[in-house]
Amino acid sequence: MSEPDLDQLADAARNRGLKLVRSRVRTPGKRRFGKVGLVDKSGKPVFGMDAKGPIGTPEDAQDYLRNLGTSDWGASLDVAAPQRKRSATKAPRQPANDPRPPPPAKIKQPPKPKIRNAKPSDAPTLVELFGFLGHPIDEKPLRRNLAALKKAGDAVLVATLGNEIVGVCGVGRRTVIHRDAPLGRITALVVAKETQGHGIGRMLVEAAEKWMRDHGCKLVEVTSNDRRTQAHAFYRHLGYERTSIRFAKKL
Repeated sequence: MSEPDLDQLADAARNRGLKLVRSRVRTPGKRRFGKVGLVDKSGKPVFGMDAKGPIGTPEDAQDYLRNLGTSDWGASLDVAAPQRKRSATKAPRQPANDPRPPPPAKIKQPPKPKIRNAKPSDAPTLVELFGFLGHPIDEKPLRRNLAALKKAGDAVLVATLGNEIVGVCGVGRRTVIHRDAPLGRITALVVAKETQGHGIGRMLVEAAEKWMRDHGCKLVEVTSNDRRTQAHAFYRHLGYERTSIRFAKKL
């Protein structure tokens, strides 16, 4: 073998916790010329060695290293065998004849509803919700209204499930001449039909009431169309009372 091959052989030995010993004889034809051997980390002979030095051929040492198993060199050389990285732990399979019921599968929990302030990018979904409420409006004026309400210090709250908007509540306050504190008002409240009955309307109303309390309001009012009897029952359930009749006139 050439010298580069011996370097590769030394690397292979090192990877197995061994050391390649090369003969110091440099004269061709001499008995130990070109011989190699293997020792462990403490210098104990493992292969191709006698009392005077290496006696094995590079080919034999290479074959020995190739055939050397982890159980052989790890136990006999008193060196730690390299541990393979374990893959992610998998749930043990239940034997087919196991009488016990299989463990229940983990069920992905649905997202919980959250309340946040509306953003201009919410406009397309809000248009759909207000259309469902019976107040059709185009996206451009709705965006304009959002900007005006924000500038006036009022709020538009939306309820979300994951990334989906499922409800909206308009909240405002105004000073009236006959009250000693600002009057809070829920100007609009709508929940998507497919998510009604899951407490989202209550969450929006509670968030609106908190906003009004934080802004100094002592009374909240809300108007609801005469034909929306379910909405009337909803507000009564939350503690609202009918106090007046609303009149309206188009200008």
